[in-house]
Order: sequence, then structure tokens, then C-alpha cells
Amino acid sequence: MQKKLIALAVVILCVLCIPLIGMQLSTEVNWTALDFVIAAVLLFITGLLSLKFYSKSRTSKYFLVLLILVILAFIMVWVEMAVGIFNSPISGS
Repeated sequence: MQKKLIALAVVILCVLCIPLIGMQLSTEVNWTALDFVIAAVLLFITGLLSLKFYSKSRTSKYFLVLLILVILAFIMVWVEMAVGIFNSPISGS
């Protein structure tokens, strides 16, 4: 399990390098340290849930349904924090 967590952390760091590089190349990408922390937490929770469901699911169809639900929840939270489609207290501008 420890190897899976290390692999998850490496993947998250690689994904977070994309906006970091974008910030160096363009002024349109403007992330703060808090943005990186929030993105890392969201990605880590999504990854942990995916690993948990993978280890607990008995069939691949069941895992696929759970994985789709986790990814949809991640996307909905991300979009809400970015642009505020539901006008919740965590919505962005």
C-alpha cells in the first residue's frame, strides 16, 4: 500500500507541475500557494478514494461505476471552486 501512496503522490506532483510551468510561460495562469494546496488535497482525496474502491470492489463494473462517481464529484467541486456554478460559499469569482 505504501508504494501505491508514493506513486499517487508522484502523479499528483506531476499534475501540479502543469500549472506551475504555465505560470512561467504565461501571465494568464495565476495560481497562489493556496491554490496548489487545495488542488493537491482534492487530487489526493480523489486518488485515495479510487485506490480504496479498487481494493474493495468485487467486480470491474462495480469499480468502474464508483470511479466515475468519484471523478464526477471531483470535477463538480473543482468547477464550483473555479467559477461558482452553484453559488456556494466556496465558489470562485
